[in-house]
Amino acid sequence: MPIKRALISVHDKAGLIDFCRGLIELGIDIVSSGGTAETLKKAGLKVTPVSDITGFPEILDGRVKTLHPNIHGALLALRGNKGHMETLAKHKITPIDVVVVNLYPFEATVAKGADMAEAMENMDIGGPSMIRSAAKNHKFVVVIVSPDQYAPVLEMLRKDGDISPEMRGELAREALLHTSSYDIAIHDYLSRTYKPRDRFPRTVVARYEKVQDCRYGENAHQLGAFYRLYGLERGLLKAKQLHGKELSFNNFLDMNDALRIVVEFQEPTVAVMKHSNPCGVATRKSVTDAYKVAFEVDSKSAFGGVVGLNRPVDKKTAEEIGKVFIEVVIAPGYSKDALDILTKKKNIRLMEMPEGSVDWEELDMKKVFGGVLYQTYDHREVTKADLKVVSKRHPTEQEVRDLLFAWKIVRNVKSNAIVLAKADTTVGIGAGQMSRVDSAEIAVKKSGGKCVGSVMASDAFFPFRDALDIGGKAGVTAVVHPGGSIRDQEVIDAANEYGMAMVYTGIRAFRH
Repeated sequence: MPIKRALISVHDKAGLIDFCRGLIELGIDIVSSGGTAETLKKAGLKVTPVSDITGFPEILDGRVKTLHPNIHGALLALRGNKGHMETLAKHKITPIDVVVVNLYPFEATVAKGADMAEAMENMDIGGPSMIRSAAKNHKFVVVIVSPDQYAPVLEMLRKDGDISPEMRGELAREALLHTSSYDIAIHDYLSRTYKPRDRFPRTVVARYEKVQDCRYGENAHQLGAFYRLYGLERGLLKAKQLHGKELSFNNFLDMNDALRIVVEFQEPTVAVMKHSNPCGVATRKSVTDAYKVAFEVDSKSAFGGVVGLNRPVDKKTAEEIGKVFIEVVIAPGYSKDALDILTKKKNIRLMEMPEGSVDWEELDMKKVFGGVLYQTYDHREVTKADLKVVSKRHPTEQEVRDLLFAWKIVRNVKSNAIVLAKADTTVGIGAGQMSRVDSAEIAVKKSGGKCVGSVMASDAFFPFRDALDIGGKAGVTAVVHPGGSIRDQEVIDAANEYGMAMVYTGIRAFRH
């Protein structure tokens, strides 16, 4: 069937005039309405108004203009169906062979802070209806929703005089993705405005858009890519790469885990990450001192790691970071001197992420075969008032500070987890072991003897006293854990034997 008529109604006018001029040169008539028609007329192109087709003017301030049988009949008629074609002839409806539509900018309107009334005015009705009609009948109607599609369509029309079935199908698929994404954006907006009663709704509708390819997946033989949850502009989406080669899958994971830690602190804090676990974390009065101490906690493991900071990188900090091989630095900003220093290192990736980009109200998702698991983030603050002392000795003020510091870290370490800390610094971390005893032994070993006078945090209760014995013999003076074991008294007795102060949080902090 020859292509004779195109209906065009677009908000995004990019490339429009050249595309329509190309269609007209191929003998294709243009039907249009509103601002699109005015744009084409000003360019000297011949346009048939939609109202001439419908025999009805635009009404309700343009809310109704293409919702008419003369439009949708022209789109939905099956060209090979004798009855359909006789119906078109009876009602003097000319088939429409191409639909070019992109929609009102709903998301852009919401993003600029529009109120509900303005947002709803930018909810397109006629556009999605035409797109769906054309996509349903894509065997006979070419549907275009993006200026990026103009060139390949024109090229094929000029070469072959028609659009192949394969391209028609691809365009229809993209068109329906476009309208479904649009509807999800509106749904998300209304969900934020009218909060669902259930924190976990019956149906979760999510759409993801590729941001970039990863250098590779978890391993070099795997492929990877980073996608944004459509409608969100926070978290790692706000991170801007200032220097370095393409990020890997693992870089994204370690950056994310570094941020989980450093955003918990008000004071200058640095976390050095390796394989989704912290090698060292420290809080100091200056970010330079925090970095130096955090790196030295486990400098062997920190080599080639990812560094997260909750303060901008200054010259002194950059000089320290530049002394060793670091894969990625992610921070709220960099001074000019810091950039001058670090950009001389070819292989380091420098990521700038504005403060306040982490939203704990999002749901945490983990993929499993055949589905996904959702949960709220573990961001429950534990304060001094939440600590229940169960030992004979009460913790000192400094021990309380260290216990709260260690608790913030342990809940960001892979379970089973033990963290030893002293003076706002981790001194030993045991992560991801099947046995809590093994985690305790690793933490003590990692401390290199620095655990004398430290506190111990455990992400779950101690089922036996054995991990307490390891800490007590190593010089640990205070312990924080959830409590709740049937052998709690045995564990408390062990703490008392070593003169430890022991407190319960009453909440578990597993992280898998």
